[in-house]
Amino acid sequence: MKPSVYPANPNFSSGPCPKRPGWSPAVLTGALVGRSHRSGVAKQRIQEVLEVSRELLNLPNDYRIAITPASDTGAFEMAMWSMLGRCGVDILVWESFGAGWKADVVNQLMLHDVRVLDADYGFLPDLTQVNFSRDVIFTWNGTTSGACLPDGKWIAPDRSGLTFCDATSAAFAMPLPWDRLDVVTYSWQKVLGGEGQHGVLILSPRAAERLETYSPTWPLPKLFRMTKSGKLAEGFFSGETINTPSMLCVEDVLDALRWAESIGGGDALIARSKSNLAVISSWLNDCFWASFLVEDPAIRSSTSVCLKIVDPWFMALTSDKQRTVTKSMCVLLESEGAAYDINGYRDAPPGLRIWAGPTVESADLDALLPWLDWAFDEIKARHI
Repeated sequence: MKPSVYPANPNFSSGPCPKRPGWSPAVLTGALVGRSHRSGVAKQRIQEVLEVSRELLNLPNDYRIAITPASDTGAFEMAMWSMLGRCGVDILVWESFGAGWKADVVNQLMLHDVRVLDADYGFLPDLTQVNFSRDVIFTWNGTTSGACLPDGKWIAPDRSGLTFCDATSAAFAMPLPWDRLDVVTYSWQKVLGGEGQHGVLILSPRAAERLETYSPTWPLPKLFRMTKSGKLAEGFFSGETINTPSMLCVEDVLDALRWAESIGGGDALIARSKSNLAVISSWLNDCFWASFLVEDPAIRSSTSVCLKIVDPWFMALTSDKQRTVTKSMCVLLESEGAAYDINGYRDAPPGLRIWAGPTVESADLDALLPWLDWAFDEIKARHI
């Protein structure tokens, strides 16, 4: 039967993610619009974002943190174009964003000493094959596959190369082993539910040393330059952004960070996401038509939860028809106001993707899941 209970917030997109509970445009009232981002008061606001982020992430004191343009993509591109090329590179690919970094390294930077360690959606590459005398590029959480790294034990503590970690759907929702990570990036629109277009770049002391002792052979756009006269531009890591940030976005993410502090900080954010994953896991235990795309619980994401449809009728369809079914389900759910933006990523196997990060309330997931059952039955009946 058609459910009668609706999620209070039907937003389950994996990016931009849902706003924190209780959010309204009123939180932007104090935004410093119309002010220079280089004014004293604006720089204080930006610096507060960096300081609270550092605290919530439990970032070591000697790690630097900065705001970049162009979301997580801009932050990661800045790191790759500025620091790669000194040694060979190992790239781990198990979903579309890792594949994108591989394409940039091979086709744009045109590095020749590159090894690609890959795996299909739902799995991880063989981490024992990584060579840490080389630079290593990887995502922590595969947003489009639902597969995430289990921990940082596979990363060599005595590595000579740098580790480049795209943590955009993991930061604030999963513990990160900072002593094993040299370059980390994320965006406010993931996990925190902030507005888009701003990224964050975090550098270990080893990464900072690379910037001061190595210059790539290719030209660097102004937006990528983090040094001046061979020295790190320290102002960049103390609120002096390279280009003009949106003070509305700064105010918005500051509200999200303050909310995170109010509920117990980083540990509370991680616990909320794990609790949300448990809700979906419990439902799948009794679900006949769907399952996790990632079969191994040890590498299953607690934020971007990807589902595959295992009903025999669905599995007998061609890939194109499967995509038609999942799209029809999502259109139906959106028309009912029960769920928005949960279709699987375009490059991933046909299925559904439900954001379960800490800004999502477990009660909304409880309300959503019967709607998924209903929508699948409805669409199946229409196609048989």
